[in-house]
Amino acid sequence: MSETAFHPGRLVMVDIQGKTLDATTAAFLRDNQIRAVCLFRKNLGTEAEVRQLTRDLREAMGPDALIGLDQEGGSVVRATFLPQPPSAMALGAAGDEALAESVGAAVARGLRGIGINWNFAPVTDINNNAANPVIAERSFGETAETVTRLAGAWMRGSLAAGVACCIKHFPGHGDTHVDSHLDLPTVDKTRAELDALELKPFKALRDAAPSMMTAHIVYPRIDPQYPATLSKTILGGILREEYGYDGVVITDALMMKAIAERYGYAKAAVLAIDAGADMILAQGSLDEQAQAIHALQDALNRGGLKVERCREAAARLDKLARDYPVRFDDYQGAARDADDALMRRAWAAGLSALRGATAPAVDRPLRVLVQDEVPTDGVSEAGPTGAQVRALFEGFADVEFVSLGDIAALDWANVPADGRFNIVASTHRARYGAQAGGWQPDLHLVLWNPFQSLDVAAPTVISWGYADGALAALGDWLQGRGVAGGHAPVTLN
Repeated sequence: MSETAFHPGRLVMVDIQGKTLDATTAAFLRDNQIRAVCLFRKNLGTEAEVRQLTRDLREAMGPDALIGLDQEGGSVVRATFLPQPPSAMALGAAGDEALAESVGAAVARGLRGIGINWNFAPVTDINNNAANPVIAERSFGETAETVTRLAGAWMRGSLAAGVACCIKHFPGHGDTHVDSHLDLPTVDKTRAELDALELKPFKALRDAAPSMMTAHIVYPRIDPQYPATLSKTILGGILREEYGYDGVVITDALMMKAIAERYGYAKAAVLAIDAGADMILAQGSLDEQAQAIHALQDALNRGGLKVERCREAAARLDKLARDYPVRFDDYQGAARDADDALMRRAWAAGLSALRGATAPAVDRPLRVLVQDEVPTDGVSEAGPTGAQVRALFEGFADVEFVSLGDIAALDWANVPADGRFNIVASTHRARYGAQAGGWQPDLHLVLWNPFQSLDVAAPTVISWGYADGALAALGDWLQGRGVAGGHAPVTLN
């Protein structure tokens, strides 16, 4: 192949706009030799519609197609019609390596059935920062040992079942207090500090992981100029040269504000590939995606980007696609039912009680305070609804529900002191803030962000998520049919 024959579209993953592949987008994929598409909630209709979409994408992109999405578990699950996997931290609370491996395999079986061959999971960030606004229960825990052991098991299950994994977000997003979707986080740690914690799972799992995703984070003690996604020091130096990693490196989305507002699509695309990434995730309109492709082509033409670097990247991507081809296995009947039952058992195994929490008697008069609607933030799915919380209390004799527009605005002085057993049920992700220090519920139900338990000094039960299996386990506990035997893999007391 001559230098002019290499098409940089081979190194670009794009998104598409609808639930079907229109003729214009299909032509764009073919004309630009794009072989990778990332699907989001906006693309996923019914299961039959998704299968048709991925078949059309596979036809347009060819046999080396890579079709990816985020099916981590918990709140970050795009294909919500498949058996709903527990969050990483629910598996951390269960602490069972074999269970984590079984869940990883079940997730892959579901994805294989709808034509997905690349899952951007598991998360190998160590969540040791209770104020982290974007990782939290997406992490397996706060220690390198927990994360490495359980993420490694989850990945073994997925790979054995035929779907490529992608550990993320290298070199670690667990100790941030800024969401890189919104701004550029900084982690001011030395290399020795990163070696002692954040980098451990990535280093330990590097030989098993077929791909890694980068973090849009600046580590000023390592590279004060560029975030990891664009850093030759971090990607080329630590990951490629020092660790000898030869799998695929893909960037997190370049449209995230941490990158887009500082560098723009075009410059960031070139910097990332030059730094050691093999594929950029370039979302947006066809024009915006074309900007990234043209920027790579211009850099090749000018010599700012070496064709050898691009061919090396393409070869890694070719291998990933051939090792984990797009398939459309039958995923119905007994096997699917068994996977659904597995997911529910896993959720139940993680259910955790703190501070001596016990369920109220079914004839005790209750008051349940809950925020009824929690829209999606674009990263996570929408939170549980007030209706789902109400269903937890079916069978209780006397329950007064108080619907709140924003639970964080709750003023405890307005809660009547009338002898009812007061329950705060948290359906949203953000920490409550200082005002929650005055709340005095008899029971706190945390259905999402476990670190909310630090804001309210009350007996607490944590479900680590709000999928059907999580809510079923919580409902069983409330009504005396189940136990909360999980152990928090993060410090909550």
